Amino acid sequence: MTEHALPTIDDVRAAAERIRPHVHRTPVFTSRLLDERVGTSVYAKAENHQKIGAFKARGALNAVLSLDDASRAAGIATHSSGNHAQAVAYAAALVDVPATIVMPDHAPSVKVEAVRALGASIVTCRQDQRERILADVVSRSGATVVHPYDDPSVVAGQGTATLELLEEVTDLDVVVTPIGGGGLLTGATLVAADAGLQTIGAEPSIVDDAHRSLRDGVRHPPTGAISVGDGLLTGMGEIAFQVLSQHGVEILTVDEDEIMEATRFVITRTKHLIEPSSGTAFAALFRYRRRFEGLRVGVIVSGGNVELSRLTD
Repeated sequence: MTEHALPTIDDVRAAAERIRPHVHRTPVFTSRLLDERVGTSVYAKAENHQKIGAFKARGALNAVLSLDDASRAAGIATHSSGNHAQAVAYAAALVDVPATIVMPDHAPSVKVEAVRALGASIVTCRQDQRERILADVVSRSGATVVHPYDDPSVVAGQGTATLELLEEVTDLDVVVTPIGGGGLLTGATLVAADAGLQTIGAEPSIVDDAHRSLRDGVRHPPTGAISVGDGLLTGMGEIAFQVLSQHGVEILTVDEDEIMEATRFVITRTKHLIEPSSGTAFAALFRYRRRFEGLRVGVIVSGGNVELSRLTD
């Protein structure tokens, strides 16, 4: 797989073998109350129980473990609002190289503190400065960038969550994931398409660039707005745009109140602590219930790194 090639299902399978010793095989949970609310059978892959509390560990590990010694020598750098930041910090610590993370100033403190605890250096900036500040960091240090979503190795790693889901639940009809940059949904689409299944993305309506991009056939920039789904604020990457366009993937949008209501529902009814970015996928099931009636639905629960005060705000 060359640097600029689109990832394939074979890359996902190779990633699964590469990262297997360093990640959890997370459980799949069900809930009668959730099924009743949606009107169908839901199987949720609990990546909130993954290393660093999110699926992002998969992609970061696959990318870092794929690098040669020369690429690791000056350290690793990235930008992220939190979960990818933690994932890169974890992966860098595993191979004993320094990591520098550019984080927006609105990032939840629980994620910032976790990144720092993993030994990474943090550079704070405004949301719209992330790419520029990262470029400055790389220019000064020579660090290798592990992009949060527009990297074939990262996307392949994210796809391993859906690979495990389909190994455990063999008769699904559709897989639903949240979308920000698109790495998770793109990886899921590679796996689901190989199995003949559909994928659907869920996105906050306040940051709906992915929905508009796939609808209009042109990649729109991020809106710049701030959502409770803090992990979904980045614009959709070029890899995601190409793969999701090729497979005709649709993005469903949901409002902020719907995201928080769905997040609280999952936490209180299933006892799984999820973050609002994950709640976006469940909010889509609730709002578009008729779309999913009679289908067996898989959901990738993207993460569980949440400040509890936000749930009661």
